[in-house]
Formats: sequence, C-alpha cells, structure tokens
Amino acid sequence: MIILSLVLANEFMSRAPAKELAAQNAQRSNTRTGARRNAEVVRALGMSSTLTNKWDEANARFYDAQTKAGDRASLFATAIKAFRFLLGSAVLAVGAWLAILQEVSPGVMIAASIITSRALSPVEQAVGQWRVFIAARQARARLEKALEGLDESAPETELPLPSKTLNVQQIATAPPGARAVTLAGVNFELKAGDGMGIIGPSGSGKTSLVRALVGVWPIHRGSVRLDGAELGQWSEDRLGTAIGYLPQDVELFDGTIAENISRFAPERNDEKILEAAQLANVHELVTGLTDGYDTQVGEGGALLSAGQRQRIGLARALYDSPFLIVLDEPNSNLDAEGEAALTRAIKLMRQNGSIVIVVAHRPSAISAVELLLVVKDGQQAAFGPKEEVLPKISAPTGVPAPAGAPAPGTKPAPAAAKTGPLSVVPHA
Repeated sequence: MIILSLVLANEFMSRAPAKELAAQNAQRSNTRTGARRNAEVVRALGMSSTLTNKWDEANARFYDAQTKAGDRASLFATAIKAFRFLLGSAVLAVGAWLAILQEVSPGVMIAASIITSRALSPVEQAVGQWRVFIAARQARARLEKALEGLDESAPETELPLPSKTLNVQQIATAPPGARAVTLAGVNFELKAGDGMGIIGPSGSGKTSLVRALVGVWPIHRGSVRLDGAELGQWSEDRLGTAIGYLPQDVELFDGTIAENISRFAPERNDEKILEAAQLANVHELVTGLTDGYDTQVGEGGALLSAGQRQRIGLARALYDSPFLIVLDEPNSNLDAEGEAALTRAIKLMRQNGSIVIVVAHRPSAISAVELLLVVKDGQQAAFGPKEEVLPKISAPTGVPAPAGAPAPGTKPAPAAAKTGPLSVVPHA
C-alpha cells in the first residue's frame, strides 16, 4: 500500500516538471534553428551577442527544468528504494524471529527475503524511469493533437486530375490548430486558361487565401473545388501533381537542383526538368554552374542567392505543367530579366490550359492576368476584370495601376480576355 501511494504521488507530481522540460527544450531548439537559418542576417545586423544571450537564457531555463524534473523523479525513486530495503530487512528480522522459535527453517527465511526483493525490484526500476514515461506520453498527446483532423485514409476511388475549373465558395480558413479564422467570405470561379491577381494591404489575408487554395491550411467553412470535386477527394500525392505552388519564403531541400525542380520524383524525367527550368528562365543560370543540374544546393538552398532560390522554386512550381499554379509574390527577389521571364511563363502556362493565380505587391506581377481579386481586412472586397477593379481600389490598397490601365475616374476599356459584370462582395 505504501509503495502504491508513492507510485501515484510520483505520477501526479512529475507531470508538471516533465511538461515544463519539454516546453523549454522546444524553445531552446527553436532559438538554435532560427539563428542557424538566418545566419546571414544575424551576422550583417550584429545580432550575434544578442542571440547568444538569448540562447544562454533558454539553455539555463532548460537545465533548471531538467534539474527539477530529475530531482522529482529521484526523490520518489530513492524513497521507494529505501522502503524496499527497509521491507527486506523487516522480512529478514521476522524470518529470524520465526526461525529462533523454530516456526520456519533458516532456508525459508532466506527465500522470503529474496522473493520480496525480486518482487519489488521492477517497481523500483519503473519509478526510476517514470519521467521518461511521462515525457513519452505527453509527446504522444501533442502528436495526436497535431494530427487531429487529418484524413488518414486515402480516397478509395481516385478521380482524374482536374483540367477545367476552380470554384471557391465562401471559404473561411485559419492556421492549423487555430480557432479564429484569418480569412472569410471569399467567392470566385476560374476556368482553364484564366489568370487572376490577388492584391491588398499587408496582413489582409492574401497568403492565407493561397494556402487554403493549395490545401496547406484547413477550410472551416465553404469549399474549394477543382472540376466540381473538393480537394479531399484526391490523395495528397496525386493532387500535388496537379498543383504548382511558390510560397513567399522559398525553401529548397538538401539535394541537387534537378531533384528540387522535379520535386524529388522517384522516376526522374529530364525533359520535364529542362522544360520547367526554361519556362522559369533559370536554364542558363543552372548550366553556368560547375555541376549544372547536379549542383548541390545545400540545406535550405543556402548555397544559392535569394533570387536563384526563387527562380528554381518557380521552376519547381511549373514542373510537369500543373493545372493550378499559385504564386505568392513570385517577383519579390527577381531582377528585370527575371520579371520578364515570369510574365512569359504565366502567359505560356495559361495558353497550355493552366489556371494561374498570382499574389502581388508590384504591378508588374499582374500584367499577365486579366482578373483581379482584392482582399482587405480578411475579407474579399472585390473581384472582376482588372481594368474595372484596379481603378476603384488602387488608392485604398496602395497598389499603383500598371502601365496601360485607365486612371481613376475614367471610363475603363472593355476587358480583352474576359468579359462580364463586376462582382463586389461587401465587408462582413
């Protein structure tokens, strides 16, 4: 009964220190990873001393939590071990007294002592490792929470890859695990060959929208449909072949340029790799390197410049001519030549039947699209032909009209690539 009480006390009193230890370890790891991934900024801005102090503080908190958790586990392990020795001594004393009274033989006395010691030894060992057990259980709980809501089973019937339409119906989205939505009320439809720009102030929800479109963020209300089917009706791997995505922060994987462009496809197709590289106007850049397409980019693409990473990321997005291409500020690190190549690539992909969606702050990025969607304060503000929408919102959003667009207050010219009435969604 006493050992059981000590085990239960160890369980309840070790939870909080183990949880604190895991949190401090995660914070220390994040500090180290963030400094390593931004080493150039740290060096250039003279942040080495500051981040070193931050690391020392995080490390000190981690060791304090580790010491507290270790002391708590050692306390109960020592208490149970001491009780086991006390109980063993008591068994020997009782056995000796009974042997003196000739109630039992000396052999029974020794056997009882050995059995008692062997019976309590596993309990002592379990309590000694209780901190590891609690940490494993908490890690499993965090993992289950992170995977909560993910569909583990692949669709039984695989649909053909989409090739006709993208329909977004009043979607609301938020980061995984968050409850408050960051974007709501977005509604539009695009057909094969359409090009749409997304503009709006910083923090208005543009990136949230594109993450929902490619299935990175969960959709809490509404739906995103390709050829009438929701994204979940395809397996993740199969749908990925129909989507090209270039995020704001381009991350390349440790491997060759060819492997990154081909998305590390198990069956490498050099023709598709070269085609994507030429579309992104990165072919000459790659062939100018010592090992060409077999050049190692390093972890995170550290051996390449930001502009090179972005252009290779664009080639990866265009690989195998996906149906839906989503580019989040694709020209942020491009020079004039790169922007011209981007415009050509968008036009060519649209001619091939792809839907191209571009998030832009600079007007040159939307010169190759004919539709415009305006996002403001986490809501859709307007959607329609670029020549009609842009003059009405250029002042409030701070996005200047591209060359050739009508000035505010003038009658807009008819849309060249698409006609139809302007659809404006009021603020929620």
